[in-house]
Amino acid sequence: MLDAIRKLIGVSVPGTPGTHSRVHPHDVRVAACALLVELACADGEFSAAEQARIMDILQRHFGVDEAGARRMLAEAAAANHDAVDHFVFTRQVVKDYDVAQRIVLAELMWQVALADGSLDSQESYLMRKLASLLQLEPAFLAQARKKAE
Repeated sequence: MLDAIRKLIGVSVPGTPGTHSRVHPHDVRVAACALLVELACADGEFSAAEQARIMDILQRHFGVDEAGARRMLAEAAAANHDAVDHFVFTRQVVKDYDVAQRIVLAELMWQVALADGSLDSQESYLMRKLASLLQLEPAFLAQARKKAE
Protein backbone atom coordinates (compact mmCIF):
# COMPACT_ATOMS: atom_id res chain seq x y z
CA MET A 1 0.00 0.00 0.00
CA LEU A 2 2.89 2.36 0.77
CA ASP A 3 4.21 2.04 -2.78
CA ALA A 4 0.72 2.81 -4.09
CA ILE A 5 0.61 5.98 -2.00
CA ARG A 6 4.06 7.00 -3.20
CA LYS A 7 3.07 6.40 -6.81
CA LEU A 8 -0.21 8.26 -6.35
CA ILE A 9 1.46 11.38 -4.99
CA GLY A 10 4.47 11.14 -7.29
CA VAL A 11 7.11 11.05 -4.57
CA SER A 12 9.74 8.44 -3.97
CA VAL A 13 11.29 8.25 -0.54
CA PRO A 14 14.81 6.88 -0.47
CA GLY A 15 15.85 4.46 2.23
CA THR A 16 14.86 1.15 3.64
CA PRO A 17 12.02 0.28 5.98
CA GLY A 18 12.73 1.53 9.47
CA THR A 19 14.74 4.56 8.41
CA HIS A 20 11.70 6.83 8.58
CA SER A 21 10.49 5.83 12.01
CA ARG A 22 13.05 8.06 13.73
CA VAL A 23 11.73 11.22 12.03
CA HIS A 24 8.33 11.52 13.70
CA PRO A 25 9.67 11.79 17.28
CA HIS A 26 11.31 15.06 16.24
CA ASP A 27 8.48 16.55 14.20
CA VAL A 28 4.98 16.33 15.59
CA ARG A 29 3.64 17.37 12.18
CA VAL A 30 4.83 14.06 10.69
CA ALA A 31 3.23 12.16 13.58
CA ALA A 32 -0.06 14.05 13.09
CA CYS A 33 0.10 13.49 9.33
CA ALA A 34 0.71 9.77 9.90
CA LEU A 35 -2.54 9.64 11.87
CA LEU A 36 -4.34 11.39 9.00
CA VAL A 37 -2.90 8.88 6.51
CA GLU A 38 -3.86 5.93 8.70
CA LEU A 39 -7.38 7.26 8.97
CA ALA A 40 -7.59 7.86 5.21
CA CYS A 41 -6.52 4.26 4.57
CA ALA A 42 -8.77 2.70 7.25
CA ASP A 43 -11.45 1.76 4.72
CA GLY A 44 -8.88 0.09 2.46
CA GLU A 45 -8.74 2.94 -0.02
CA PHE A 46 -6.75 6.18 -0.13
CA SER A 47 -9.06 8.19 -2.35
CA ALA A 48 -8.10 11.26 -4.35
CA ALA A 49 -10.46 13.32 -2.18
CA GLU A 50 -8.73 12.12 1.00
CA GLN A 51 -5.30 12.80 -0.49
CA ALA A 52 -6.36 16.30 -1.57
CA ARG A 53 -7.78 17.01 1.88
CA ILE A 54 -4.55 15.92 3.59
CA MET A 55 -2.47 18.01 1.17
CA ASP A 56 -4.67 21.02 1.96
CA ILE A 57 -4.33 20.41 5.70
CA LEU A 58 -0.55 20.17 5.44
CA GLN A 59 -0.35 23.44 3.53
CA ARG A 60 -2.92 25.43 5.51
CA HIS A 61 -2.40 24.12 9.03
CA PHE A 62 1.19 22.87 9.03
CA GLY A 63 2.67 25.75 7.05
CA VAL A 64 4.41 23.90 4.23
CA ASP A 65 4.31 24.54 0.50
CA GLU A 66 3.05 21.95 -2.00
CA ALA A 67 6.45 20.26 -2.41
CA GLY A 68 6.91 20.19 1.37
CA ALA A 69 3.43 18.75 1.78
CA ARG A 70 4.24 15.96 -0.69
CA ARG A 71 7.47 15.16 1.17
CA MET A 72 5.72 15.24 4.53
CA LEU A 73 2.91 13.02 3.26
CA ALA A 74 5.41 10.50 1.89
CA GLU A 75 7.42 10.61 5.12
CA ALA A 76 4.29 10.15 7.23
CA ALA A 77 3.16 7.23 5.05
CA ALA A 78 6.59 5.61 5.44
CA ALA A 79 6.61 6.20 9.21
CA ASN A 80 3.10 4.79 9.41
CA HIS A 81 4.17 1.72 7.46
CA ASP A 82 7.15 1.19 9.80
CA ALA A 83 5.22 1.73 13.03
CA VAL A 84 4.03 -1.19 15.11
CA ASP A 85 0.95 0.68 16.35
CA HIS A 86 -0.68 4.11 16.62
CA PHE A 87 0.69 4.76 20.10
CA VAL A 88 4.03 6.05 18.80
CA PHE A 89 2.24 8.84 16.91
CA THR A 90 -0.43 9.64 19.48
CA ARG A 91 2.17 9.75 22.27
CA GLN A 92 4.13 12.37 20.31
CA VAL A 93 1.01 14.43 19.62
CA VAL A 94 -0.09 14.33 23.28
CA LYS A 95 3.41 15.34 24.34
CA ASP A 96 3.69 18.30 21.95
CA TYR A 97 0.07 19.50 21.53
CA ASP A 98 -2.19 20.95 24.21
CA VAL A 99 -5.84 19.92 24.43
CA ALA A 100 -7.02 22.72 22.11
CA GLN A 101 -4.51 21.68 19.44
CA ARG A 102 -5.55 18.03 19.79
CA ILE A 103 -9.21 19.06 19.33
CA VAL A 104 -8.24 20.89 16.13
CA LEU A 105 -6.39 17.75 15.01
CA ALA A 106 -9.52 15.70 15.72
CA GLU A 107 -11.51 18.09 13.54
CA LEU A 108 -8.94 17.67 10.75
CA MET A 109 -9.12 13.91 11.18
CA TRP A 110 -12.91 14.06 10.76
CA GLN A 111 -12.43 16.14 7.62
CA VAL A 112 -10.22 13.39 6.18
CA ALA A 113 -12.63 10.64 7.21
CA LEU A 114 -15.55 12.47 5.60
CA ALA A 115 -13.62 13.68 2.52
CA ASP A 116 -14.82 10.87 0.26
CA GLY A 117 -18.46 11.48 1.13
CA SER A 118 -18.99 8.47 3.37
CA LEU A 119 -17.93 7.30 6.81
CA ASP A 120 -16.89 3.67 6.81
CA SER A 121 -17.30 1.64 10.02
CA GLN A 122 -13.52 1.13 10.14
CA GLU A 123 -12.96 4.89 9.93
CA SER A 124 -15.47 5.49 12.71
CA TYR A 125 -13.84 2.85 14.92
CA LEU A 126 -10.36 4.25 14.28
CA MET A 127 -11.53 7.80 15.09
CA ARG A 128 -12.81 6.66 18.48
CA LYS A 129 -9.63 4.70 19.15
CA LEU A 130 -7.36 7.59 18.17
CA ALA A 131 -9.43 10.07 20.18
CA SER A 132 -8.95 7.89 23.23
CA LEU A 133 -5.20 7.64 22.62
CA LEU A 134 -5.11 11.43 22.11
CA GLN A 135 -6.79 11.77 25.52
CA LEU A 136 -9.85 13.52 24.11
CA GLU A 137 -13.22 13.26 25.82
CA PRO A 138 -16.09 11.87 23.71
CA ALA A 139 -17.80 15.28 23.87
CA PHE A 140 -14.73 16.88 22.27
CA LEU A 141 -14.79 14.25 19.53
CA ALA A 142 -18.49 14.91 18.84
CA GLN A 143 -17.85 18.66 18.77
CA ALA A 144 -14.95 18.18 16.33
CA ARG A 145 -17.16 16.05 14.06
CA LYS A 146 -19.89 18.69 13.96
CA LYS A 147 -17.33 21.33 12.98
CA ALA A 148 -15.92 19.08 10.26
CA GLU A 149 -19.36 18.36 8.81
